[in-house]
Amino acid sequence: MDRNDKIEEAKTLLNSGGNIIKTRDDRELIFVGQNGKVCDTSICSWLPDGGNVDKTIYRSRIEPWLTSLFQSEHLSLLCGSGITNAISFLAGATGGTTMGTTTFTEYKDEIKEAAEASAKASGRGSGNIEDQIRIANDLLRGLKILKKEPEATALEKELNSIISEFAKSILESEKGIATANENERENAYSVLINFLLSFASRTGNRERLNIFTTNYDRLIEVGAELAGIHLMDRFVGTMMPVFRSSRLNLDIHYNPPGIRGEPRYLEGVARLTKLHGSVDWVQNCEEIRRIGLPFGADEISPYLNAPGLYGANALKLMIYPNSAKDRETAEYPYVELFRDFAASICRPNSTLVTYGYGFGDEHINRVIHDMLTIPSTHLVVISYNDPIGRILQFYYDSAHYAQMSVLIGKDLGDITNLANDFLPKSAIDRTTIRMAELLQHRMGATSALQTVSSSSNPTVSVKSTTETSIAPTNKLI
Repeated sequence: MDRNDKIEEAKTLLNSGGNIIKTRDDRELIFVGQNGKVCDTSICSWLPDGGNVDKTIYRSRIEPWLTSLFQSEHLSLLCGSGITNAISFLAGATGGTTMGTTTFTEYKDEIKEAAEASAKASGRGSGNIEDQIRIANDLLRGLKILKKEPEATALEKELNSIISEFAKSILESEKGIATANENERENAYSVLINFLLSFASRTGNRERLNIFTTNYDRLIEVGAELAGIHLMDRFVGTMMPVFRSSRLNLDIHYNPPGIRGEPRYLEGVARLTKLHGSVDWVQNCEEIRRIGLPFGADEISPYLNAPGLYGANALKLMIYPNSAKDRETAEYPYVELFRDFAASICRPNSTLVTYGYGFGDEHINRVIHDMLTIPSTHLVVISYNDPIGRILQFYYDSAHYAQMSVLIGKDLGDITNLANDFLPKSAIDRTTIRMAELLQHRMGATSALQTVSSSSNPTVSVKSTTETSIAPTNKLI
């Protein structure tokens, strides 16, 4: 079976409620039907006696493996629109911002045709509103160069209106979560908190978690705030933070009581980079400012009229379309953001986990591919679905199969299942870790495994005679 046939088979399987898994020593993608039946048993070395795969089997394969990977020297998380959709649906809302199309009156056919061609060239199917906005921006610059002022003025006015509506749709997706039924909203926030803490709960002596997102909304910021995670980015200031190009390795430390001159790293700190911009970023003359826009606000216009923004409008919002051309990511501030992304993941002993990212950005994909050329790196792809096959296309194109783990499907990509069953424990439990180490020294690895498992029900993965990695059940502590 050739590559295209495999991708089509996978899409059919996922659409019918099946799952695709590849972890640990799996050599190929393992297709599991909706009924738990493995499609090709000859490539599944861990198939249970009954022949069916359930959540318990999945957990035994996934959770210890992810726990080990999360102990990598460098850990990064890349979130796409899937995380907003997942939390939105949990809260009983209608999902995140849909990347549909809009209708221009000025140069309607030309913009539509160019947007379709751009999307097709990137392998993303039909064009969407991001493609249209990007093409319209290019066209506007061309009209100004040609000094066609009436046409440029008309297009600029329409483009301002469309971007304003696009920003409003982003705020509406936030509002759908913020104003949801209290019980559903609290459940959604609890899952989000547990999800983020599973990544951010790294001991202070390890490098900070790097969080990257292509989303324009502020869901990750809200989740981090609720979880007590301190986020660090390139913005400096309090009232209206300004984006800085300098890459100072700032961090957060604290002085333990009674100990002078020995500051320690504060736990629960992560670095955040929004690769495509954010709905609350505004270009203000030569600066990029982050305005005080509440999560789920009704309108953005009143906040653009704040003193010091010099009459900013929707065209000044830094909600940047997907990058189909390298030159688009060579402009300020995106060159700094993508440089941070490349510098963070393209290092030895680095693990990148993607969740809800459909591999629709060629520039990001190229950086990930470069990362995989380093033998000690690893990529974990987690997604609820792959409707147009972009994830699987990247998997087969990269050919670095041994460095990739794949979890796709309604069971494996469900954020609740991930937070409760598949991701490592969302707290730093030094007592449990120390207990396992003591038991290992006293009774040996096997006895330690059995004793710890029976006492606190964690999964313990022994890396060596002196190093033990522990992944207890996912509960907030």
